[in-house]
Amino acid sequence: MSNEQMNPGFTILGIEHVAIALKDSKRISDFLKILPGLTYHGEKTIPDQQVDTVIFSTPNGKIELLAPSSEESPISSFLEKRGEGIHHIAVEVNHIENAIRYLISSGIQMIDEAPRTGAEGYQIAFVHPKSTPGLLIEFCQKP
Repeated sequence: MSNEQMNPGFTILGIEHVAIALKDSKRISDFLKILPGLTYHGEKTIPDQQVDTVIFSTPNGKIELLAPSSEESPISSFLEKRGEGIHHIAVEVNHIENAIRYLISSGIQMIDEAPRTGAEGYQIAFVHPKSTPGLLIEFCQKP
């Protein structure tokens, strides 16, 4: 049975967030805080990912600002190679384990072959950019 015919066991529910890598998120964060319709959810450091996050929500998705919390952070490497800009797009799914299994069975290379905990307690898994045209895609599931 081909993957097109196989029930993947999950559904994409929508764009959860667009993440933007920045050296310092204060300036853009101050700008976003004054815009009507955006809700500021605060700042948080994710120690195991060595990243500081600032999250804003809109009625249809979120904006996640990412800044490195250490020089060893993957965000530091991204900024050195590509500069500031879009880091990844996250799609929300209803069953992340099934999504990972389906992607792997479809020949997609994953960074995460099992979910891990990300910002806001979401279960997350990243697709390796080698399987896309260089775009980092995150699959996530609400806690």
